[in-house]
Amino acid sequence: MMTAGSREEAARLADILVVARLAACVQILPEIESVYHWKDKVERAPEILLLAKTTQENFVSLEAAVRSLHSYETPEIIALLITEASAPYLEWLTANVLPQSKETQQATAANANGSTQSA
Repeated sequence: MMTAGSREEAARLADILVVARLAACVQILPEIESVYHWKDKVERAPEILLLAKTTQENFVSLEAAVRSLHSYETPEIIALLITEASAPYLEWLTANVLPQSKETQQATAANANGSTQSA
């Protein structure tokens, strides 16, 4: 689960994650309003919510990709474990993401950690 500051950014993130097979599917939900603390102030901002469907093994690579592309200094990137799901859905999900090796995950994370973004 993650947010983006605009519909365009959400669509770009979704396209990149699906084309790279880091996510089998990314759902883009309509605009939401977020209220949050940022740099000692309460902020309100419109955001777009994205739900990316991936495997636990691919989270590190997905997070690194999102961090390297995102416009926020601290993007929301949250993983929720699947506690129950239909077997056919899980088969589809795992068939539509590419497993990331530990080396690929580490290289992707190192590249993303070197980038600095603004809020």
